[in-house]
Amino acid sequence: MTSSSRHVRSLWASQPSYATERGSIRALNADNFPILNGLSIKRLVLAPGSLREPHWHVNTNELTYCISGRLLVSVLDSGSQFARFEVSAGQMFHIASGALHTLENIGDSDAVLIAAFRHERPAEFSLRESFAVMSDAVLGNTFDLPAADMAALRQGQGKGAALSRREGPPTIPDTAGFGDAHRFDVEAQSAPVSSAAGSARLARDTFWPVLKNISMYSLRVETSGMREPHWHPLTSEMGYIEKGNARMTILDPNGSVDTYQLQPGDVYFIPRAYPHHIEVTGSEEIHFLIFFDQPTPGDVGYRAAASSLSPSALAATFGVPVASLPRLPFTPADPLIVARSNPLDS
Repeated sequence: MTSSSRHVRSLWASQPSYATERGSIRALNADNFPILNGLSIKRLVLAPGSLREPHWHVNTNELTYCISGRLLVSVLDSGSQFARFEVSAGQMFHIASGALHTLENIGDSDAVLIAAFRHERPAEFSLRESFAVMSDAVLGNTFDLPAADMAALRQGQGKGAALSRREGPPTIPDTAGFGDAHRFDVEAQSAPVSSAAGSARLARDTFWPVLKNISMYSLRVETSGMREPHWHPLTSEMGYIEKGNARMTILDPNGSVDTYQLQPGDVYFIPRAYPHHIEVTGSEEIHFLIFFDQPTPGDVGYRAAASSLSPSALAATFGVPVASLPRLPFTPADPLIVARSNPLDS
């Protein structure tokens, strides 16, 4: 069993790209987690009264899960389509590439967010820096004002502050609690996959049509359960461990086997079609946020794989007589989470 793996990194222990009394930003991308491909992740903490500066992403959509806190999200999409809505713990929001958006903590405690991006090296522009590179005359012409009036907007040359502090109380519109296509209450969903062994709530295009190339499963596995061994034929997987301790095993195409422990704050990445499994190793359930690079991830599980073969083909595959085969249950559709009737092996 390895304690260090190319498949896993700690997001909590990563060097923050920004850290002040306003909050912090930590990120894992292909620069510090080289195996990432098509996905990356950030952990954003906003102190009360702080806001994530207005910005937009150049090369990626964003899919964000709120761990804690209460936020006001403002989004300006192309075509002058504007939305402003509240997000709280257990809810998600989606931002299209190029859409201007701002996140504002309107609660009394820190807001914590896990954001996944559909690129291994996401790039962005801030509204502040985009204003700063234009001359006073250009900005004045844009807003039909004298050039001298625009000097204050160009004081912050170069990169913006990433997190800013709001003056006074927040301005929350009466409509902020209404339904919005950008927002999805994943934890309020009646879990499509649920048993005594665990549950999965699904933020995918079946339930949230705005998703085009990314999705997320909120997976909980009880100590009595296990995520069956499986692989995703067309889908890469990036998981964030929010709660609990687990063990994962991955098989690489070169035949090497990587088994490692996972704890809160860890992020793992599994390339397309690599077989893997997850099981609890601690005394409490695990809660994973699992992001995929497809709007509806597909998988093939070991149970259905065995059921797809005749007894003679299965026996030939494993080099044993047909009479020696265990009585494997016929499984036309994989259960995703299975009961763990055997003790944890070493």
